[in-house]
Amino acid sequence: MRNLAYGLLLLGLAACGPSAPPALNGYVEAEPVRLSSPVAGRLVMLAVNRGDQVKAGQNLFRLEADNEQAAVDEANARLQQAQAQAEDLASGKRPDELAAIEASLRAARTALAQDERDLQRQRKLAKDGFVAPSSLDAFQSKRDAAAAQVAEAEAQLRAARLAARDQARQAARAGANAASAQLSQRQWSLNQKLGVAPLAAQVEDSYYRVGEWVPAGSPVLSLLAPAAVKARFWVAEADLPKAQPGSQVTLRCDGCGAPMPATIRFLARNAEYTPPLIYSRDNRAKLVWMAEALPSAADAARLRPGQPLDVTLGSGS
Repeated sequence: MRNLAYGLLLLGLAACGPSAPPALNGYVEAEPVRLSSPVAGRLVMLAVNRGDQVKAGQNLFRLEADNEQAAVDEANARLQQAQAQAEDLASGKRPDELAAIEASLRAARTALAQDERDLQRQRKLAKDGFVAPSSLDAFQSKRDAAAAQVAEAEAQLRAARLAARDQARQAARAGANAASAQLSQRQWSLNQKLGVAPLAAQVEDSYYRVGEWVPAGSPVLSLLAPAAVKARFWVAEADLPKAQPGSQVTLRCDGCGAPMPATIRFLARNAEYTPPLIYSRDNRAKLVWMAEALPSAADAARLRPGQPLDVTLGSGS
């Protein structure tokens, strides 16, 4: 009898000891990345399936891009044309054109030299009385005309060796810059037809099949990275001091194995009167705050979006 009483006393003392804190209601929330193209097109290549693991930079899908490729080729040709025009205006005449002007100049100088000799000879004859002084006017006029032709040819040669006027060269450079910008725009549109993984993740879902038309901005794939898996739960007012961002919690779920530590990253500023009924144990109107916690990447792989969780504040197991 004495032993029975002693045992009951120990049980009573144990019942009065500290008990484990009650678990909070929560569930697994995911934030997938949905890949889409801002340009519409027909899906011609889908390189992955649901559940596949992809690496950052991996090509995942491609839309038909014949029109965009043609636009790039056209813009590239226009750029080459504009650059050639700018280079032509920045330099002088071509060698063959310069050679033709130089030949004209040599011919004009030869004619001037001949006219100069004829004029001097006529002046000597006029001085000796063999030619009337009035006849010298024709030779003087011919000589002056030849000198003017030489001066004109020299001016043409100087102009041919110079580049175009500043205004013309600036306009040509502006045209080349505009063509380059247009090429960049066309190339951007072409690049948008290829879906590339922005990060290492798992393919969560695909929304189109090869051959289907994909509207602009419509997601083709959704990717889920371990860092995008979080626990969402609700905290009562009395537990707010223990649920501040940076605090530790412990996550448990059916079939998940060992408890998982997680770090609170967010605590709502506004209160709610009750968590969703599907995750509530008693449906009583309680004042609670929504919080989110991030598990490690390895533990996140054990969780499924929408899975119910028991969340314990603190890092205890």
